[in-house]
Amino acid sequence: MADPAGYKYTNDHEWIEISGTTARVGITDYAQQQLGDVVFVDLPEVGTRVQRGQSFGTIESVKAVSELFAPMSGEVVEVNTALKDKPETVNTDPYHAWMVALKLTEPSEAGALLDAAQYAGIAK
Repeated sequence: MADPAGYKYTNDHEWIEISGTTARVGITDYAQQQLGDVVFVDLPEVGTRVQRGQSFGTIESVKAVSELFAPMSGEVVEVNTALKDKPETVNTDPYHAWMVALKLTEPSEAGALLDAAQYAGIAK
């Protein structure tokens, strides 16, 4: 599955789709492959403030529990509650199985993120 070209990426294998001052965050196809079958996702409450690089939740697979890191600073304005009942969606459609939506507080942080071509170089 190709990484969407319009998204930005982190070295921790999260993607972020930025639209104005809000953004949706999830994990990449590479990350879900490394995790294996996802069985649980623990996400923050709406209203939680996160700083870039800070853990905002965890994702549990049959292999391991991994932390999720905020690619940019902001306030959680929406949580994908569907993942509570169907966490395996992360495996079948990682680029639509977003985890949180953030109202960005530091839009300039986007400059530190990777584009799809740069990310492809580390996701091997």
